[in-house]
Amino acid sequence: MRRLGRSGVEVTGLALGAAGIGNLFTEVGEEQAQETVRTAWNAGIRYFDTAPHYGIGLSERRLGAALRGRPRSAYTISTKAGRLLEPTDAGGDDRANGFAVPATHRRVWDFSADGVRRSLDASLARLGLDRVDVVYLHDPDDHAEQAFREGYPALEELRSQGVVGAIGAGMNQTGMLTRFVRDTDVDVILCAGRYTLLDQRALTELLPAAQDRGTSVVIGGAFNSGLLADPKPGATYDYAAAPPEVLDRALALKAAADRHGTTLRAAALAFCAAHPAVASVLVGARSPHEVRDCAEQFTAPVPDGLWQELRATGLLPGEAPVPQDKPTGEPS
Repeated sequence: MRRLGRSGVEVTGLALGAAGIGNLFTEVGEEQAQETVRTAWNAGIRYFDTAPHYGIGLSERRLGAALRGRPRSAYTISTKAGRLLEPTDAGGDDRANGFAVPATHRRVWDFSADGVRRSLDASLARLGLDRVDVVYLHDPDDHAEQAFREGYPALEELRSQGVVGAIGAGMNQTGMLTRFVRDTDVDVILCAGRYTLLDQRALTELLPAAQDRGTSVVIGGAFNSGLLADPKPGATYDYAAAPPEVLDRALALKAAADRHGTTLRAAALAFCAAHPAVASVLVGARSPHEVRDCAEQFTAPVPDGLWQELRATGLLPGEAPVPQDKPTGEPS
């Protein structure tokens, strides 16, 4: 287990992201959702991440149900604030927002202090819990002023009251996350898609700042929404079709992994986990098979020769930390 910043909250090195069981892109049956979480538990994963945004509450409800009966002290759960869910009778579905669920609610951006507290209360009700361990401000890109002036202080107050154990922000960019690290007292930041084998933007400022401040980093999007899991024409990169030049680079990475007797998935996970500021790598899964595969890949040996080749060919910057030629260890 790794501790988040200076908090008492601990996480496993591999975490389960629960957007998939919130019907991200396509429907997932109830039993499959529950079995996905059970499989993660059996694989040693004890950190689970969700958000109101995922399936307009479905992910939180399913995750809470799947963990019910487990000792509360045995796992860590994080959720997010910034989008309130308000009932609507507009009808239709939520596919425009990426989720195959009925559009029973609409999302309302709100990073006010009251909005953060209301969001957390609603999340606790959906999860069926009396507390969560971590709360992130979720995608405050276009709401920076309110997030820093109201949302963050509200989280700080909740932490001081012992309502939550750790606080942070989760985004798909590095600039504002770096500001959170430098200008606030967050325990952890969740950086999605910006520290991978294809995108090392977090290496410039964010990760060094986090390391200097003792702020933990959770890396999401290790596969860049699919391309690094299975690079082929039509694969997605950052939730859109991969541009030809990015696909070519992913295919070159896969060919190198093949030459060294490993998989691109194992290399992608190992790369994310190798930076000393990174506490956990968050993988999204929608089936027991995907969970088992991620757990196996996370613990698979990645030969040092692969990293040497990637650096020599310019596929990986020389300053990026890489693991040694040994297993990354158990998910904890």
